[in-house]
Amino acid sequence: MGTVAFHTLGCKVNHYETEAIWQLFKSNGYDRVDYEQPSDVYVINTCTVTNTGDKKSRQVIRRAIRKNPDAVICVTGCYAQTSPAEIMAIPGVDIVVGTQDRTKMLDYIEQYRQERQPINGVTNIMKNRVYEELDVPAFTDRTRASLKIQEGCNNFCTFCIIPWARGLMRSRDPEEVVKQAQQLVAAGYKEIVLTGIHTGGYGEDMKDYNLAMLLTDLETQVKGLKRIRISSIEASQLTDEVIEVIDRSKMVVNHLHIPLQSGSNTVLKRMRRKYTMEFFAERLERLKIALPGLAVTSDVIVGFPGETEEEFMETYNFIREQKFSELHVFPYSKRTGTPAARMDDQVDEEVKNERVHRLISLSDQLAKEYSSNYQDEVLEVIPEERFKEDSTGSTYVGYTDNYLKVVFPATEDMVGKLVKVKITESGYPYNKGEFVRVLEDEELTV
Repeated sequence: MGTVAFHTLGCKVNHYETEAIWQLFKSNGYDRVDYEQPSDVYVINTCTVTNTGDKKSRQVIRRAIRKNPDAVICVTGCYAQTSPAEIMAIPGVDIVVGTQDRTKMLDYIEQYRQERQPINGVTNIMKNRVYEELDVPAFTDRTRASLKIQEGCNNFCTFCIIPWARGLMRSRDPEEVVKQAQQLVAAGYKEIVLTGIHTGGYGEDMKDYNLAMLLTDLETQVKGLKRIRISSIEASQLTDEVIEVIDRSKMVVNHLHIPLQSGSNTVLKRMRRKYTMEFFAERLERLKIALPGLAVTSDVIVGFPGETEEEFMETYNFIREQKFSELHVFPYSKRTGTPAARMDDQVDEEVKNERVHRLISLSDQLAKEYSSNYQDEVLEVIPEERFKEDSTGSTYVGYTDNYLKVVFPATEDMVGKLVKVKITESGYPYNKGEFVRVLEDEELTV
């Protein structure tokens, strides 16, 4: 059938979906080639989370067209969903598909080859109420397996365009989730990362089923699975039931990513986030009683419109008191089409950057503090790949269940297995360790 090359911009969900689209091409007899090589078809999976995402997406599209004027150029993803006309206006784009109907892409390619007319396959995402099944039995890069469990978001935070790009909450059928998890374990993965656009919202659109039940079903029904990680969960979704399930679980890891965005109630209100700091603190307190040593990572937006020095300090102090184990810090950037982009009192770039640096250095300090608790401890690590900074190729890097990055001497055959590693030098961004032993499968089931 020919060759196909992919370029993915943006988040983990996009990377997951590129793998799913590759499965469609593969089952139709295509070979996959590197994006920098000549190919019959190019698929660009775009991002629109910021204005820069749009811009980068356009650059990648143009580069593909310039290099390969004869190839079929397919554009998909979030930017394709929100701005199909802008993409169709780029000379050389042949097919545009949004964040649904990806399964039609191969038919569109055949249609294009016959008719030689550009095809716009983007439809209104807001009308969609059904999760689109896209299977990924294995991943091109062998390391960790993502498993997408839901699509869309109902929150409409004032800084975010994503509901318009992804539509409203739609949960994947639990039987499909379990089936796909089993396939991933059969392909050799020990850890699965549950992912989605609003992952913790899983089940909110279902009558008698929820995230806590899904976690339980994965644990009891998937044979050979060792770790379940939730890619992200909102404080409001950490119900008592979810906390109880995580507490009892042998598989859900001791790490949660809970987006904070701001530690100031007045800023949260302007963001239209649905919680207060008091509520967030109370959920963290519950979690830490149930799960001693839990690592909590988070996202923070700095310099949201109108953010005063006092509001920033509320955020700073909240993070320091709650001892997050690592932060992803983003300076606020205007996204055209969102209410926040139209707000007055946009914060000066220099002020924003200075605040970002203050938070990053706090995050580094907290990360070092957290990892120092594990000095000389023996932890379980899944080696993922060779450590790039070591030219000898004899050290590998992997993560503990509580998301400490560990670098230690290992061999290629240990990749993807659970191994015991002693932390010899705690630190950040990574800890150094020494290999103790590989856990045998018999031991793992105990």
